[in-house]
This record gives sequence, C-alpha cells and structure tokens, in this order.
Amino acid sequence: MRDDIPTQLLFDDAAAIIDRVAHARRLPAERLALARIHGRIAAQDAHAPIALPSFDNSAMDGYAVRHADLAREGDTSLQLVGEQFAGRALGLRAAQGQCIRITTGAPMPEGADTVVVREVVRVEGDRVVVPAGIASGANVRLAGEDVRVGDGVLQAGHVLTPARVATLASLGIDALSVASRPTVAVFTTGDELVPPGMPLAPGQIHDSNRELLMGLLRADGLEPTAWPVLPDDPARLQSMLLDAASSFDVVITCGAVSAGEKDHIPALLDAHGQVHFWKVRMKPGMPLLFGALDRALFLGLPGNPVSVFATYATLGRRLLDGLQGRGEPRRRWRARLSTPIAKPHARREFMRGRLEAGEDGVLHVAPDAATGSHRLHAAAQADALIVVPEGPQSLPVGAVVDVLPY
Repeated sequence: MRDDIPTQLLFDDAAAIIDRVAHARRLPAERLALARIHGRIAAQDAHAPIALPSFDNSAMDGYAVRHADLAREGDTSLQLVGEQFAGRALGLRAAQGQCIRITTGAPMPEGADTVVVREVVRVEGDRVVVPAGIASGANVRLAGEDVRVGDGVLQAGHVLTPARVATLASLGIDALSVASRPTVAVFTTGDELVPPGMPLAPGQIHDSNRELLMGLLRADGLEPTAWPVLPDDPARLQSMLLDAASSFDVVITCGAVSAGEKDHIPALLDAHGQVHFWKVRMKPGMPLLFGALDRALFLGLPGNPVSVFATYATLGRRLLDGLQGRGEPRRRWRARLSTPIAKPHARREFMRGRLEAGEDGVLHVAPDAATGSHRLHAAAQADALIVVPEGPQSLPVGAVVDVLPY
C-alpha cells in the first residue's frame, strides 16, 4: 500500500471524503410515472400547477347556507332549494333565506359561505331549521388553503414518501424526474463460508453477512445482486471483482480488508484501482476501505457481522444516498442513557442500544452489554446505535447522547 493513501482517518474526515466522491459521481436522473417513484429521490423541484383545494368545497355532509341569514339567537328556518353532491358543479345559487343540501367534497354553491352539519338541523318538508351558534365559514374548505398555484411542493433531494407522491397526484402531476438507483454488487469473502442449509465441516461457518447486507440494501429500496463468495485465492478474487466492477455502480465486499495474510483486497484495489482511504477511527469497523475499481465505487467492509452493520449504517448508506443526491438527513434522535458508559479508547464508537420511552415522554436508551463485533444475535435485539464521541468518555446515567435508530 502506497504511503500517500489516507489511513486511520477520523470518522468525520472519512464521511467528508465519501460525500465529495458521491457528489462527483452523482447518478443521472430518469423520468418515471408516478406509480414508480415511491421511495425514490426527487431530481427536480415541483410546483403546484393548480390550487389545493382547487375550489371552495364542503368538509361535511350537511346544508350550505348564507351565514348572514342565521339568527344570533334562536332557530332559523331556511328554504331547501336543491342538492349538490360531490362531482360536477351544478351551478346552484343560495339566495337570501335559502339553503342547499351538500355532501363532503362538493363545490360550494354561489352565495353560500357556511355548511351546517346535518346532525344539528331539523328538516320539515322543504324547510331546514338551523340552530343558533353556527360559526361563519364553518365546515368549508377554501380554495388554495392547502396549496396555492405556484407554491413549491417538493424539492430536489427529497425522499418521495407516500404522502408526497399523493400530493403530486392531487395536483395532477403524473410523472417526475428522479435519481437513478445505483446498481450494487455484494460479495462476502473467505473459504470458511458455507451457505445456510449446507453442513459445516470443522472450522467453517455459515455466511450471515450476505443476508445482512442484502437485507439492509433492500430496506433502502435498492435491488442488490449477490455474487458468489470470494475465495482466498488472489487471482480468482481479482478476476471476480474486476468483472463486477466493470458493470456495477458500487461494489461492496465483507471481509479481507484488514492487514492479515489472507486480506488481499486493499493491495488489489491499490494496484488496479484507486484508494480514497483505508481504516477509520471508529468502533466497530475500523478496517474500512473506500475507493474505485474500473467504473464502480468500491466499499470494503470488515468481516465481523456487527462491523458490517455499523459501517453500512453510518458510511455505506451515506455513499448510496449521496450518489442519488438525497438532501434530507437520515433520522438522528437524542436520548438519555439508562445505564452509564465508560469508553477508554479514542475512536468514535457506535454502540448498540435499545430505545424506550418513559412515562414522562422522555426517550431513553439502554446500551447493550454485549460489545463484541461478532455478537450478531445481541445486535439483533437492539434497535439503535448510540453515538459515543471521540476520545475517552465517562457518561453517567441521564447523559444525553445521539442515537441512530435502525
């Protein structure tokens, strides 16, 4: 490995490099129909071509009236002169002393400015008796009260949640430019790995990292491709990685990125690609490798499963978000420690924890006592990563910490 390659970076420095590289390699946009953009990242702003609501309409089933006709005290008897249901406007008009039966969502008749719910009136033939105390403008949705024509309703970089997509649909927008999703090749490494369901020989283990990483990527809306396990043979490993790097946007590996005798990937990337950095001062996951190989960006995660989870959740996901131009930060909460934390080392640590809301509504987090990076089952019982800052730390019960919910 060359001497000029950044190593042992602070976490924030590694994150800054990932942000810079992802921005430079941002993926192109594609225009898709509304039904296909759920969960994607908007690549354009959107403005309202119409108002929401686009016309004054009733918020309830009842009777459209002129508020000026209603008595301040006692009942008011109004003549019922028509019906307006949701759908096509009939051009009805409420003159003085008149009312019109109306349903939810129906356009307000001309002259009417208030809707009286049907439960409070008495109907006597063609007369409707309205009690006193009805507020002016009650139960009326005014045109443009939610969105006015020209209002910005979406920004490039926003995640297209169901509510945002529904807003676009309500405005009549049927397609949008969104960021292309990165294609991702996933590799696990090591001759000791055996697929689940196959018998284990002495010294072998089942491959859990493949399912872990594929599941994390799918949960983020991607469609990763799982490649065969990388062998410990340097020539075969090189051939397989170069093959994937020629046709995928991102190649992610698990294992073989430390400094052991079988850790061939750092030297391979140095010889045949570009290394942006190697090793980050974080726990778990210090031997993280980031670079480029052929047309792909390359992310080499450590081999221990908890390290895979932590490095993907903190830096791998950041890379994939950056490639898609995501402008909204991932959720980051604050919680009070339920038990103390004593951290003697200098690295930033992402400690597993479990979130609980107290009776007082305050969010608490309990650190997991199982700290080993091989403790996958323990990590599965947690639901957040506790961010413990750089430097030795002694955090008492009640200390406020950042947490990253799973």
